[in-house]
Amino acid sequence: MQSSNGLVLREIHQPEAPPWWPPAPGWWLVAAVVIVAVALLLRFWLRRSRRRKEAVRLFDDALHAHDGAAARVAAISELLRRAARRSDPAADKLEGEAWLTFLDGPSRKKGRAVKPFSQGPGRLLLDGGFRRDLADEAVRDLLPLARKRYLELMAVRK
Repeated sequence: MQSSNGLVLREIHQPEAPPWWPPAPGWWLVAAVVIVAVALLLRFWLRRSRRRKEAVRLFDDALHAHDGAAARVAAISELLRRAARRSDPAADKLEGEAWLTFLDGPSRKKGRAVKPFSQGPGRLLLDGGFRRDLADEAVRDLLPLARKRYLELMAVRK
């Protein structure tokens, strides 16, 4: 093909598209950041899960080591006091209603105060460890409440 002024013209050739592999250095950096972030999140999650399982095992082993309802209530009280020290060093010295109020923790429901230890089955912690005749049903009502609060207190990190 010739132009009007005598120059030979040729078709325009487009350069080849850049290959998708290997990626540009910026993509390597993004991939490294994502991998590190995922690894850190996984490590955090595994560590938290392991701590929770260990705390549940400690709670259950301490209860299974005691025979009798009164001994179990005493063991629950001891475990709760040990866990309370993690959030407040002076909490294990609280007695009576002050101790139950501490165990109630902050109220989470709007409109009404939730006080399972002060007004519910948690009141058994006041004198349950000293009673001669204590029903197993009372301890069964206390157990899930105490386990939940124990795990909440063990999760506090300062």
